[in-house]
Amino acid sequence: MRVLDHLLKAVRDAAVFNPEVQVAPACILWPDRDRQWEAVIPVLQAELPELMILGDYAPERRIGPAIWLRCVIAGRTEDVSLPKDRTPIFYLPGVSRQDLRAVESCPDHLKPLAELQYRGVIWSQINAKDWTILAFLKSDQGGLGLDVAQDNDTKNAMQLTLYRLLDEDISLLKGKRLDKDYFNTLLSGGDPIRDLLQWLDKGDAFQASRGKNEWKAFVEICKSQLAFNPQNEGVLAGCIKLANHEGPWHAVWERYCEAPKRYPNIPAQIRKCHPPSDTIFWIMEDGSFDGWPQWNDDQEKSLHCDLMALAQLPAFEAKVRLAELEKQHGRRRSLVWAELGDAPLACALEHLATIAEITQNGLAAGSVDDLAAGYQSHGWRADDAVIRALAQVESSDDFDAVTTTIRSVYLPWVEESARYLQKLIDGASYPGGTCLTAKVAPFNPGECILFVDGLRFDAGKRLVGSLEARGFDVSEEPAWAALPSVTATGKAAVTPVRDRIRGGDGSPDFEPSAANTGQPLKGGYHLKKLLADAGWSILERSADGDGQGMAWCEFGDIDREGHDRGWKLAKHIDALIREITDRISELLAAGWKRVRVVTDHGWLLLPGGLPKIDLPGALADTKWGRCASLKPGAFSKERLYPWYWNPNQYVALADGVSCFKKGEEYTHGGLSLQECLTLHLTITRGKSAQAAASVEFTDVVWKGLRCTVAVDGNFSSLSLDVRSQAGNPSSSVVVGCKPFKDNGTASVVVEDEDMEGREATVVLIDANGSLVAQIATVIGGGKP
Repeated sequence: MRVLDHLLKAVRDAAVFNPEVQVAPACILWPDRDRQWEAVIPVLQAELPELMILGDYAPERRIGPAIWLRCVIAGRTEDVSLPKDRTPIFYLPGVSRQDLRAVESCPDHLKPLAELQYRGVIWSQINAKDWTILAFLKSDQGGLGLDVAQDNDTKNAMQLTLYRLLDEDISLLKGKRLDKDYFNTLLSGGDPIRDLLQWLDKGDAFQASRGKNEWKAFVEICKSQLAFNPQNEGVLAGCIKLANHEGPWHAVWERYCEAPKRYPNIPAQIRKCHPPSDTIFWIMEDGSFDGWPQWNDDQEKSLHCDLMALAQLPAFEAKVRLAELEKQHGRRRSLVWAELGDAPLACALEHLATIAEITQNGLAAGSVDDLAAGYQSHGWRADDAVIRALAQVESSDDFDAVTTTIRSVYLPWVEESARYLQKLIDGASYPGGTCLTAKVAPFNPGECILFVDGLRFDAGKRLVGSLEARGFDVSEEPAWAALPSVTATGKAAVTPVRDRIRGGDGSPDFEPSAANTGQPLKGGYHLKKLLADAGWSILERSADGDGQGMAWCEFGDIDREGHDRGWKLAKHIDALIREITDRISELLAAGWKRVRVVTDHGWLLLPGGLPKIDLPGALADTKWGRCASLKPGAFSKERLYPWYWNPNQYVALADGVSCFKKGEEYTHGGLSLQECLTLHLTITRGKSAQAAASVEFTDVVWKGLRCTVAVDGNFSSLSLDVRSQAGNPSSSVVVGCKPFKDNGTASVVVEDEDMEGREATVVLIDANGSLVAQIATVIGGGKP
């Protein structure tokens, strides 16, 4: 029961009488000399239609003078009527019981009510005193019997918070000590720390949004719990206490750190304040000053200088120094400033330290197989760390610091491994072979090959993690790209029809042709024709097929983004991986038993540009970043390698990780682990997904914009969605996904009426968000 419910009952119960010996009272008088209850009377009037108020004439609000109240009892008023089954209640603000009892001295405006004390009853305590708020809360005879402090501060707070107290559950108040802090907290909304943070964030705007009583309660809570007076000391003084977070302010600081983005102005407010003693401020390392953004700013500046200085150190010393810096700055990644994006170098340092650790021991040892094994087990993590470090920075200064570090510790390592690989290949055959030695893997019905351009080994590892997080089973197979490592050569080499492709003499673009017609594969038409002639279905970018036969599909923009954006590919790689994951999910949901992901090549990425090497244009028919087609009879000191599609034609590849073009940050075409050792994947449904996949659509019905779907099979953990792009959860067009009922049906509603008539996809998703099944539809009904 609420306090309000008990109060209503207590007032009405004053009219209870014994009809054997008494007559019904004419009314209930509620005197309130100090006007303690006046603020909540409008609330009570909403619950008590029989409640009238003594005051200036305002019948529409059931308020009027004493003579009008007498007329109401007599039923002589046209502007108000009383419920017939309720005893009228007259609330008398500013009037005491004694005012009515002294009839001779009773003020004239009250005299019409004086005799009602005899025909009616007075709602009062058992000791005949008027009910005050404190008495009503404390008394166990007609009141609530609660433990309430009686000091003046508590009484004032109680008065201010009465309208909120009415909604409190009495059972929750039992056993509590109700003091000023309790009432002020209740008045301020029950979350004083949140209110304090909002005030520090919004300043005067916060006070303006609060009522006078709420602001007063807020001030009292701060004074009581934090020894801080917002009214007198102001926002900046509060920000200083927050930054220092000592004593009771530690809880405020922890609350701020939980969701700092809710209070976007607080860092700027703290920056207006003067931090502690400068002498100590900059050298403390125990976290004493981690609440000051100025401290973090200085740490970032210091780290920037230290990273820039790595350019002057040998690689091995730079790696040792990075480990020291990581120990010094690593903890800042757990601070609020990192979450707010104000510690980009500290965040990048985690990955820079990984580069230093991985490259501590070089890969340049043993055979080609040893080199590849080392890269597959751990070397690829250095490439991944480069991308992750670059993804952290925005400003040009931060980019310069990260770039300097990468060039100091990563470039020598990647250069060494590339030169060693090239040296090994000089004395043996390239493990990727040529079209004469490569074999076409067997394929089975129900398989879809998904070609992703430029899926480097580390990107492939990210894709594996993304797929496994969706509940898919993934098997990995290292694969050497065809030489030169460019799309024109490599894409055809990973198709299931590569035995029908050959390279003609003197192809300057490294583009092979159909063996039977001699038609070049450039543009894709003739490659697709070869696939179609071999019985492969061609799925365009948004087509999913039906899971029957075998299909070829192309998706993913990694290589294009790399050429367009350079080092900024690092900021987009995760989004690209998610898109590929969604595409694979769509294909498996469409019924394909497995999806094989293949790629043509990897790439080198080095902020600031790869080392430039000269190759006179007069020697080359075509010169790309890392490879060139030499003119007949031309001589170059660069290493020559047989072209994959025509072993009699040789390709010049740049030495180490150098580039024939200046300033290239992203490129490929040469011979290095990053460009040539790739990862092919085979993806199937996990066991849980396979169990969920034993479901089929039995009906899809549209009634207006409501879609009702019926399914058969194992649908217990599935939900229904309708999307404009099946694999993209953000393309959902319905109000919300709905789980299937026990009868195998679920209904969803499309939000936008303008969507009616458009094609979409009905999808079933499991608890992990993975697509389980899908079917094309037209919103509102009709054939897709």
